[in-house]
Amino acid sequence: MNSSSLQTDILNIARLSGSFRLRSGQTSNTYFDKYRFEAEPSILKRIAKAMVPLIPAGTECLAGLELGGVPIATALSLESGLPCAFVRKQRKPYGTEKLAEGFDLKGRRTCIIEDVITTGGQVAESADALIRDGVDIVGVCCVILRGDEVPPLLAERNLKVTALIRNAVERDAKR
Repeated sequence: MNSSSLQTDILNIARLSGSFRLRSGQTSNTYFDKYRFEAEPSILKRIAKAMVPLIPAGTECLAGLELGGVPIATALSLESGLPCAFVRKQRKPYGTEKLAEGFDLKGRRTCIIEDVITTGGQVAESADALIRDGVDIVGVCCVILRGDEVPPLLAERNLKVTALIRNAVERDAKR
């Protein structure tokens, strides 16, 4: 598989230009609409194949973050054979009151799966909540890391981040 071709296909289908407010509150003239590549079966399958080597050694399960990390975690689960769980942004206040649905992550070496990371705010919040629930976070894998460096919120938590595409905004500016 040609990694460069996959990156080009992802950026071509998901990169939007304009003025966008990001989850972090920042404004950007580049937005990556992850649902565009997550909803395209041929691209999602290629993403999963390319991301399997990014999963840290010894990982026992995957934790896809609501909402964009869920299809990626599912595709990665199918490709890698690792079980997965789906992590809500907030613990549901009824029924089992779970934060993570699916495979039981407690005490397991878990890799968080996300679609696009800018500041890492949602990943940090979810990692903190999972750790409080007894989950052993061994790393974070994402499709797009908007910058080149691990965001401070994740670095201060010692979360190792691997990404299929790094510095996507700079890469986009060079087009």
